[in-house]
Amino acid sequence: MTFVIASACVDVKDKSCIEVCPVNCIYTDPDDRMCFIHPTECIDCGVCESACPVQAIFPGNAVPSESSEYTALNALWFEDKSAARATVNKLKPST
Repeated sequence: MTFVIASACVDVKDKSCIEVCPVNCIYTDPDDRMCFIHPTECIDCGVCESACPVQAIFPGNAVPSESSEYTALNALWFEDKSAARATVNKLKPST
């Protein structure tokens, strides 16, 4: 995993990161509360990190401990979107 989108993206989903990503490795669907970075498509360029208005994107080795679950969550979305959505709702319940 190169870059990880963490909790600050939940319910913001600004998509600035998607617009600047040179390899189109950041995804989201209308049913999602956040964006997700594909763990093998990301080329570790870091452009998305500076584009994020809420500082939700971190290098994989620098994800804050309070957001550590989001590393696995980003990868999970590409395997099981329903499980990833349920995990987002568990980690950060809707208000």
